[in-house]
Amino acid sequence: MTPLATRHAQPPPTAPVPFAQALLFWFKLGFISFGGPAGQIAIMHAELVERRRWISERRFLHALNYCMLLPGPEAQQLATYIGWLMHRTWGGIVAGALFVLPSLFILIALSWVYVRFGDVPVVSGIFYGIKPAVTALVLHAAHRIGTRALQNGWMWGIAAASFVAIFVLHAPFPAIVLAAGLIGFFGARRWPAVFALGGGPQEGQAGYGPALIDDDTPTPAHARFSRRHLARVLGAGLALWLAAMALLLATQGWEGALTQMGWFFTKAALLTFGGAYAVLPYLYQGAVEHYHWLSGPQMIDGLALGETTPGPLIMVVAFVGFVGGWLQQVWGADALFAGAAAAATVVTFFTFLPSFVFILAGGPAVEATHGKLGFTAPLSAITAAVVGVILNLALFFAYHLLWPRGWDGPFDALSALIALGAAWALFRWRIGVLPLLATCGAAGLAARSLLALF
Repeated sequence: MTPLATRHAQPPPTAPVPFAQALLFWFKLGFISFGGPAGQIAIMHAELVERRRWISERRFLHALNYCMLLPGPEAQQLATYIGWLMHRTWGGIVAGALFVLPSLFILIALSWVYVRFGDVPVVSGIFYGIKPAVTALVLHAAHRIGTRALQNGWMWGIAAASFVAIFVLHAPFPAIVLAAGLIGFFGARRWPAVFALGGGPQEGQAGYGPALIDDDTPTPAHARFSRRHLARVLGAGLALWLAAMALLLATQGWEGALTQMGWFFTKAALLTFGGAYAVLPYLYQGAVEHYHWLSGPQMIDGLALGETTPGPLIMVVAFVGFVGGWLQQVWGADALFAGAAAAATVVTFFTFLPSFVFILAGGPAVEATHGKLGFTAPLSAITAAVVGVILNLALFFAYHLLWPRGWDGPFDALSALIALGAAWALFRWRIGVLPLLATCGAAGLAARSLLALF
């Protein structure tokens, strides 16, 4: 046997995974899922595809690209999908919930520290250094996704067109997603190779061995499409939403801050696509400019906190809810923390409820589309469009970072220097998110301290 054959020798098939074992893994994942969507997906790929072999790479990518099509956090939806595929409905609910809950509790605690001590020079100095790092992280995310998605001139053209559409024409993101999907659907009929889904193992490339859910594993009975299952999931999701909204209306009224948060974040969950980086401009427009729940600089601070905690980056909504609940005194001046924590919980519930419904209701239809170009081609085009949208977001953050008082105000050269250093560390040295944020936070604190001396 040649050395190459020995290296690619296939390990034995993996044994069925008990629900308790899967539960422990999803619990662990909720505490180690740092690094934003790309980092979280990489962790799941390493654990579930390469190490544990619970699912094959092609099935993993097939599920991932469906999640990328949906509004909401793709990494959390992917965990829900795999949990559902392995252990039915409760498996999906447990996997998705444990992906979110640790981050919710941690962010409530950090948000309290922020609103109570955010004006302390030490804290403000740290955030001064972290903001440029966040801008560099968003730019790096556009590059990272682009290297995977922009494999030919068509994909580059779609990305460029989406950037122009949102940056120059201020087109709504759902319209960009729809247009890209249509281009992929009809373009694949004429040029199928252009829109073929990339990223999986190429012909002749060794995989990771037989998986529990392999390429040719038949779809389990619970994952097969049925109208009865679809109606049951949609009915349960609608009932939960109506019950929560009715409770808010009864206790807060329609104009109450919690009710408005529930309604706004329901729209955010349903109308925004492309993951956390793409949804942030919509959140900024609503939470900062329309409802005035928090300020623009506070929004960027919230994103910095979201980057430093496990769980999906869209958990920045918990920070928005907490700060908004605190400033609006939703439960009165004597219960600031309780009201703010309730607001964070409310926005988290309304943000993530649709994600569970999308996966549990749509998963059976997706399982019937393995290898069908008519399904995967629109996803490839949409992924390319998302690159342009994230690049627009990077410019959005850079503007607020470098000209904090608008174009007529002074240029913040120190922030620009920290941002350039962060970008260099990301692109040249591929530094991790947490070391980057810690280094930039220390640099911001040192810079503020030195400026205070002169």
